[in-house]
Amino acid sequence: MYDHLLNLAYSAHAERQFKQHPTTFWQEPPKASQWKPCADRKSAKGQPRNNTGFILVSANGGLNQQRVAVCNAVAVATLLNATLVIPKFLFSNVWNDPSQFSDIYQEEHFMNSLKDEVNIVKETPSHLHSLDLEATGSLITDADIPKEATVLDYLKIVLPPLLKNGVVHFLGFGNRLGFDPLPSELQKLRCKCNFHALKFVPKIQEAGSLIIKRIRKTDVSTNLLDKQVLGNFISNAPSEEHSSEGSPLKYLALHLRFEIDMVAYSLCEFGGGEKERKELQSYREIHFPLLVERLKLSKPASPEELRRTGKCPLTPEEAALVLAGLSFKRDTIVYLAGSQIYGGQSRLQPLTSLYPNVVTKEDFLTPNELAPFKNFSSQLAALDFIACATADVFAMTDSGSQLSSLVSGFRTYFGAGHAPTLRPSKNRLATIMLENGTISWNRFEERVRKMIEEGQRVRLRSFGRSIYRQPRCRECMCKSH
Repeated sequence: MYDHLLNLAYSAHAERQFKQHPTTFWQEPPKASQWKPCADRKSAKGQPRNNTGFILVSANGGLNQQRVAVCNAVAVATLLNATLVIPKFLFSNVWNDPSQFSDIYQEEHFMNSLKDEVNIVKETPSHLHSLDLEATGSLITDADIPKEATVLDYLKIVLPPLLKNGVVHFLGFGNRLGFDPLPSELQKLRCKCNFHALKFVPKIQEAGSLIIKRIRKTDVSTNLLDKQVLGNFISNAPSEEHSSEGSPLKYLALHLRFEIDMVAYSLCEFGGGEKERKELQSYREIHFPLLVERLKLSKPASPEELRRTGKCPLTPEEAALVLAGLSFKRDTIVYLAGSQIYGGQSRLQPLTSLYPNVVTKEDFLTPNELAPFKNFSSQLAALDFIACATADVFAMTDSGSQLSSLVSGFRTYFGAGHAPTLRPSKNRLATIMLENGTISWNRFEERVRKMIEEGQRVRLRSFGRSIYRQPRCRECMCKSH
């Protein structure tokens, strides 16, 4: 879709081969290093009590949606002075993964990390097994609780059946606890849960560490992020055998949110003509029937208008042009996270021709090493989470994606100011791309750099924004002066 700009990018790459022209985007702004993790500070609350009953949670979605649900459940259990039963994960036809909590996270570590703030047990007491939760009013669905619910909502809607029956079950528990206003202790607890209590099981850590070691060609830890995510599966300090090998190779992780569900739901067009239109419409009718019905009742914006206003997911070629505009060299290792890209290799071709060192987890794990994860999409997503979190640079194409949101928060929290994240503004990028036929490469570079630099400014979490994505606030992090 952007032949003129792609030709300019190829020329710029060729020129850089013979010039010292390093990008500055391997580094974060200096002020980022002033913020340190401190959500795991000892609670002054004392031993938690269980005065009200038990909270059961069945979380839906994929790995990252379920992670948010777990942290919210911990906060709700504390708010209602209840005991939390280790959350269950619902099986989804979309994610097609039967994994439960203990298949992904270290159960004992989770319970021990939070024992001073909330009671957590593995199973419901036997006397509650025969209770008909729906008949007694103890089954709570997302329809019963407003999105971004407040403390008052939980006290009014959930506390009465909890006190009456000694148990409530949140079925399909998702994004049902707002970020503000919320008591400081609960905010801090959500941070502690996300950044400290939820650690991947050794099987996932070990496979993740193999990916990182093989990309970097060393098994030496380069930062605090490595240790937090990979645990004991990465070395603390260079051993003698590695001391003469030079610095570890750097890599950039790219989360390209361009799977068919995202593409179809966007209602955008991507240059594939009538064949693409029919294919995406057929997918919508099968997977998004409510969207199809809604479209019959109202006239949607045109594909051109959607693209002009930045409503379309970034294509692989747009992602490649942004990286080229930021002066990342042609030989940069680009780790590609995510599942199947819509359009396959032909759609990826502009990215792989500008950046031939595009790699995935499948390039670094043998079939035998991948076999334990093959039919478990959430566990495969955990490997991408690790590779993105520990990357030297993380680039996202959709800031609304849960993986991108949680990974960028992790990098802020544990990165010590050395874990840059690149966030394009889809609105601004659309405006730049519309000048595809006339803009000069120098002007394109200048505007793309300015867009990314503004997204990297060191900001405090603003009211109502996700604490998982923006942990720079007094409940999560401490600022050194």
